Amino acid sequence: MNVPSPCNVLMLYPLFSAESFWSFGESCKVMGVKRPAAPLGLITVAAMLPQSWTVRLIDCNTAPLGDEDLAWADVVFTGGMLPQQADTLRLIELCRAAGKPVVVGGPDPTSSPHIYERADFQVLGEAESVIDQFIAAWESGARSGVFTAPKFQADVTKTPVPRFDLLNFEDYLYLGVQYSRGCPFTCEFCDIIELYGRVPRTKTIEQMFVELETLYKMGYRGHLDFVDDNFIGNKKSLRQFLPRLAEWQRAHGYPFEFSTEASVNLADDPELLELMGAANFFGIFVGIESPDPATLVAMRKKQNTRRNIAESIHKIYAAGMLVTAGFIVGFDNESVSMAESMIEFIEEAAIPVAMVGLLYALPNTQLTRRLEREGRLHQGHDVAPTIGADQCTAGINFDPVRPLRDILLDYKRVLEHIYSPAAYAARVDRLMTLLDRSRQRAELAEGDIRARLGAMETVHKVVTALPEARGPLWQTFMNCAKRDTSSARIAVQMIAAYAHLGPFSRKVIAAIDARLAALDNETVTPAAVGVTAA
Repeated sequence: MNVPSPCNVLMLYPLFSAESFWSFGESCKVMGVKRPAAPLGLITVAAMLPQSWTVRLIDCNTAPLGDEDLAWADVVFTGGMLPQQADTLRLIELCRAAGKPVVVGGPDPTSSPHIYERADFQVLGEAESVIDQFIAAWESGARSGVFTAPKFQADVTKTPVPRFDLLNFEDYLYLGVQYSRGCPFTCEFCDIIELYGRVPRTKTIEQMFVELETLYKMGYRGHLDFVDDNFIGNKKSLRQFLPRLAEWQRAHGYPFEFSTEASVNLADDPELLELMGAANFFGIFVGIESPDPATLVAMRKKQNTRRNIAESIHKIYAAGMLVTAGFIVGFDNESVSMAESMIEFIEEAAIPVAMVGLLYALPNTQLTRRLEREGRLHQGHDVAPTIGADQCTAGINFDPVRPLRDILLDYKRVLEHIYSPAAYAARVDRLMTLLDRSRQRAELAEGDIRARLGAMETVHKVVTALPEARGPLWQTFMNCAKRDTSSARIAVQMIAAYAHLGPFSRKVIAAIDARLAALDNETVTPAAVGVTAA
């Protein structure tokens, strides 16, 4: 058997080219870190490379890239998501100028390979199924090529433990692990099912414990996010995993506090809620998108129509897990009063962190294909917004059914309300009355980066930076502290989040005002596609 020749691999995680609701820049500063999340994809690919290859990682969001780094490399790996597209292209050109072969991969190159044609190599799809082909080609002397994995066939039970040793834990608020890939639902706007399929594939329980033990032995303590597309997509496997995860946590003194993403039907399963609480899950991201049933049906998110969504959110709160939720403005079937109904829902459900964005037709989705058939898709729809714009400010990359002005005004109205200091603080306060954390660990593990800053100091930092929020945020903190310390700790996390969410929402509102002003000199004709706004 031939042993691969030594090779110096430089992995570059591209910059996120614009702020977004997800970037939490100011919140990271409050907490003393550089970014919320560490790059999991690249360090997983790094573990698939031959042991004779030497790998270095530079997260361009946390550290500078120097000429000496490129000089060291024999080959450069890069790539990522749509918001990283602009910087990925910059890095490709930088590598070409330095005479370094560059390999690109990840979700956006897989969805839009034509945009990345300047890369020497493209590794498209799930790396497990195709990385050996690239390695063989490189070893044979090839210095360009396209390697495309068969869709949805990667065997994740053979995925190696990510190279966590390449990370500087101190740079991040939390790390990630992955248990499953894929989602069983068919949401029209989502690219997950196009990239990973509708049959969730899970790692083995033993695999997961090797990953957790690796992090534990490396000394990591704190927030660990299961980055799964839908954590409860394979409930049968999950019911076997969670009890053992809870046992592992108890045996190790609860070193980790977990979060993940799941569909709202989690609320229908008291057993899963109980198991997740016992394993020390504290947060769930849920894609709600819209409170309007007709809009949900039209976007093929019917799983959200079979329930009172606010009551479902409260059931998750009753299991001790706070909910961060996604909402989208700009669907064809939205009613003219959608802003008020969305505001009312967010308030009723008591969701402090509501990620509200404009609809953006992502490459390689059912939505994009439909809009293309209808002649409504804008030219360059798959080119990411550049510096200073993101999907919040540059959404609606197609001709909408409703007048664009109405969509933008509704979006602005939602943001103005939900991220006003008083409204945000009141939702945090109410959330803490609904959150039953009796199943979860009350205290953070020793060594958790979030424990370095005291509660009072955190709140003080936020209200000093945002004096307009001083009264509501202090009052909410004091109300929660009087109830119980566990509640207060979660409230402090929500207050720290507002250090980013408050100012960023105002930036988005200003950008929307600019778009509205630009529309004053244009005549916008709604698309005629046989859809009537309800």
